[in-house]
Order: sequence, then C-alpha cells, then structure tokens
Amino acid sequence: MVFNLSTNSIQGILLDIEGTTSPIDFVYQVLFPYVRLHVEDYLRRKRNSEDLKSDLSLLGEEHAKDLAEAAAPPTWIDDPPDAQTKSIAGYVLWLMDRDRKSTGLKSLQGKIWQEGYSKGELKSQIFPDVPPALKDWKKKNLDVRIFSSGSVLAQRLLFVNSDAGDLTAFLNGYFDTTVGQKTREESYHRIAGEFHLAPSKTIFISDVATELDAARRSGMKTLLCVRPGNPAQPNEHAHDIISSFSEVLGP
Repeated sequence: MVFNLSTNSIQGILLDIEGTTSPIDFVYQVLFPYVRLHVEDYLRRKRNSEDLKSDLSLLGEEHAKDLAEAAAPPTWIDDPPDAQTKSIAGYVLWLMDRDRKSTGLKSLQGKIWQEGYSKGELKSQIFPDVPPALKDWKKKNLDVRIFSSGSVLAQRLLFVNSDAGDLTAFLNGYFDTTVGQKTREESYHRIAGEFHLAPSKTIFISDVATELDAARRSGMKTLLCVRPGNPAQPNEHAHDIISSFSEVLGP
C-alpha cells in the first residue's frame, strides 16, 4: 500500500529499529552473539569503572526481583571479584536467553557494542529503502526519531556505523525503555510530548502489532512494517501495512 503523510497531517515520524529499519538477523545473528562472546571480558576489565556501576545496580535489582518471583535466575555472587564477574555474566546471558527488555541489560549491551564498532568489528545493517526515505523526510522538514528497546547509545551507534554511512543527521531524537515499555500507551504520550506534537500528528512504524496497538491507543497513527524474516503478526489488527519506506509518501 501507499501511505500519504500529507493527507494524514503527519509532522513527526517515530521508527522502530529491529525488523523496521534493520534486519532482525543482524540483531540476533551479529549483535547478540557479539555480547555473548565479550560480556565476561568486558565486565572484568570495567568492573571498577563508574560508567558500569549504574548498569550493575539495575541488574542487581532485577536479579533480586527475579528471585522474589521464583524465576530461578543464576546465582549472583558478590565476592570474590572474579566469581562475581562470572556470575553477573551468567545472569546477563540468562536475561538474553529470555529476550528481556530490561534497561540495565540494554545499557550494558550498548557499551559492549560501542567497543565493537570502535574496533571495526561491527558494521550495522540498514534496509536499502531506509536511507533515501530519511533524506527525503529531512528535506520535507519532517521530525524523525527512533524508539527502540535498545539503549539510546546502542541506537546512535547503529545509525552512525551503518553500511549506508552515518545517518544520524536525519534523526532528531532517540527513545529507549527509560521513557517506558513499547507496549504501554503512556510511553507514546511521553514521546509525543518530546515531539511537541499532538499524538495524531505523529506516526509510529514498527514490525510488532502490540507496540502499534499501544501507540494507536495514545492517538498516534500507525503502520505495520512487514519485512523478510520478521515474525508473523496476528491476522486481525488495526494497522495499515507497508513492506518498504518507499511506500510512505512525504508532504
């Protein structure tokens, strides 16, 4: 289908990443395995850094909650340091196995990926229809921002280090789970406030129907992005479907 932004009075565009701007396989076959390979070494080298303390504090709180809810997480050891590092790494992998969208986990992952990008070991993948659409929307003064469960750092790194070059000049902001979960209506109200637009003037594009449901309840317009490799969504939903950003026409 073709979605006309002008007809719908859209001034702001909110984009998901995984399965929307970037292939899901890049996340699950490249980014996540990189964390699994390097997390223990990263924690060992950085365990005394101030930068890591907030992540470890959040992870510790989450572990305590998992224990209280009888989720049977791996043991968290506080001492000695090497045993602590191994135990935290084990908990991180346990969270990743469950695809947990926790702020502490996502923040730590972003820091590990930052090292990978800086060493040239990572290069992010972007669908080929995305860069020309971003450039076109920028020329038309549309406000384009990102909302992902990955940390703001991870989001910026992905668009700075893409296989299409640095795309951050076309993006005006980034939102992660610190603004709220992607399946909660309140998150989209907060984001609309950051846009300084009525929700009805903003469109959210994602590959996950439950996220779009929450955005739609806030008053935002929505588009379901169907890409190769994306998980199937419920047959009955309230969202128009696109398979390429070229189907989203600017004003």
